[in-house]
Amino acid sequence: MTNRFLPLTLALLGASAAYALPAHAEDDRFTIRLGAMSVDTSGEFTAGTTFRGNPYEFSQDFDFGSKETVPRLEGLFKFGDRHRLLFNYWGYDKSKTARLTQDVSFDDTTIPAGSFARAKTKFELASAMYDYAVVETDTVSWGLQIGVEYAKIEAKLRAQAGTANYSDGRSEDGYAPVVGSRLTLSPNEHWRFVVQGQYLDAGWGDFGDYKGDISRANALAEYRFTENVGVFVGYDWFKINAKRSRDNIDIGLDQRFKGPMAGVTFSF
Repeated sequence: MTNRFLPLTLALLGASAAYALPAHAEDDRFTIRLGAMSVDTSGEFTAGTTFRGNPYEFSQDFDFGSKETVPRLEGLFKFGDRHRLLFNYWGYDKSKTARLTQDVSFDDTTIPAGSFARAKTKFELASAMYDYAVVETDTVSWGLQIGVEYAKIEAKLRAQAGTANYSDGRSEDGYAPVVGSRLTLSPNEHWRFVVQGQYLDAGWGDFGDYKGDISRANALAEYRFTENVGVFVGYDWFKINAKRSRDNIDIGLDQRFKGPMAGVTFSF
């Protein structure tokens, strides 16, 4: 039995030696990860005001139903032993149609019960960060990050019944500084494990009269087949907490996006 598998064992060892990778975890000058994320979203809409000295508050949980698969992109450019530039992009675009259970009035238009209303939301998040490795060894790299993040959220609503219809939409975007941290573990030449977390406060940047913050955390495990090609799986999580005050009314949105991700890695 042992003799039967000896040639196969020798062949596998030879193939592994032929495709041996550099020992250092982060010797790649440029790395790009192309993938997709299966997003599950949930949120809470809140509103509050004060009338004649008495506070009034409202909250409603909501979601967009089934999961949505969205694109995900991230890259790394290393230009020194401890210096890196990181960038990433993530986008979410989802629509949901529901039947109205009661009459709804928008401005001077009333849509009767039994009609259909369609809501659509789009969210984009992109960032570019400088990463300085406080700890840098052959198997462990821990970095602190600072950079800029762009966020855009767009919402549209359309309802129609016969000749009566209503449509409205709003889009908001802005830039703000973002801080974060990264931990990369490379126990051998094939495996890499990366954990990251970032935080943004809307008050730091150009988000108009919006207040709140954006938090993000993700983790991935990557396997390199060769020095230049690999695959990865992981999990990503976002939280948007936005508030806006106008005419003595506070409007709030607490939205969460989470789900598994997978893709391919290319390094040069």
